[in-house]
Amino acid sequence: MTGGDVAAIIAASGFVLLVLFLAVPIMKLGRLLDESRNAIRDLNESASPLITELTETVSQTNRQLEKIDVITNNAAEVSNNVNSLVAVITSAIGSPLAKLVGISSTVKTVLSGKKK
Repeated sequence: MTGGDVAAIIAASGFVLLVLFLAVPIMKLGRLLDESRNAIRDLNESASPLITELTETVSQTNRQLEKIDVITNNAAEVSNNVNSLVAVITSAIGSPLAKLVGISSTVKTVLSGKKK
């Protein structure tokens, strides 16, 4: 056996030891990757129904908001109609009332003038 053969045997045994030392962490890493893959698969399976339910909830919420929008528009229209009605009533009552106040003031002035 020559020096080169001994060096080759030492190098080969060092390589075998290196492979043995690295085999355990590599196997653990492989198990970790398998567990990660399983966890992601489980998450995907449980998230899919949640997303479907969320989509349905958002759709129902949008339908309810459309109904509320119609109600809000109707309330605004009622408010405008009430404002118009108040303006009409004010002008209908206010004008004769102002005339009545003017007439009563004139009558009062005339009556108070005759007493003197």
